[in-house]
Amino acid sequence: MKITKVKAVYYSATGNAKKVVEAIAGTMAKELDVPMESYDFTLPKNRTEVQVYGPEDLVVFGTPVYAGRVPNKMLPVVQGNFKGEGALAVPVVVFGNRNFDNGLIELRNELENNGFHTVAGAGIATSHVFSDVIAPGRPDEKDMALIEEFAKKAARKVSEMTEIPAPIAVRGDDPVGPYYTPLGTDGKPAVFLKAKPLTNMELCDGCGICAQVCPMGSINPENCAEVTGICIKCQACIKKCPKKAKYFDDPAFLSHVAMLEQNYTRRAEPEMFL
Repeated sequence: MKITKVKAVYYSATGNAKKVVEAIAGTMAKELDVPMESYDFTLPKNRTEVQVYGPEDLVVFGTPVYAGRVPNKMLPVVQGNFKGEGALAVPVVVFGNRNFDNGLIELRNELENNGFHTVAGAGIATSHVFSDVIAPGRPDEKDMALIEEFAKKAARKVSEMTEIPAPIAVRGDDPVGPYYTPLGTDGKPAVFLKAKPLTNMELCDGCGICAQVCPMGSINPENCAEVTGICIKCQACIKKCPKKAKYFDDPAFLSHVAMLEQNYTRRAEPEMFL
């Protein structure tokens, strides 16, 4: 199969998906001896135009999973902003050490519906954005070695292809089921949809970075303590605040984090499909 360019496309609020997707795309581009480009649709300004790809493009398309699926606020973007028109694609999801549930198969299906032909797929465990004690440092050296091996095999598969294959078989329910229900330490559903980050004004210096990195554009740049729109709990403002001034104090959210820390510190391994 003739490929002239590899494109890394991703939503990555805290950088985990970016790291994994660009590693896969970079290795595949090297193996196929073609250039690589990146397209980051994390911020609202990069979600205003439809991106169109063609039969000589190979797109490594990635997103984190939120509650076991493609993030619900990004799903319409995935559905409406990317057109395959015969391009090959490698769907990739990253997950915070619990489970990617139906995230990968959902992403595969959406790409196929958009005119892409999926040829490989991967679910990669990364550090959990809610907690510093769940999978810290992931993807680590072992993960990166597996990612490189996967990318080389996927590139070889593409180079040897003579016809378009069936959609790549991946783990998950098809049709895709509902989003995972977050639980608290009591085992009951933890409802924190309306929770928003707070700001410690004694630490905040008003730099505005939190407003700049919010994927929903929901933080007022003139008053960063004010969250004017929806919060998707992506933790971008928490992770990227240089003064560590952002935090959550919602009891249901904190109970869910505690539950994750109690049950999901074991090492979840990456899953790759070729």
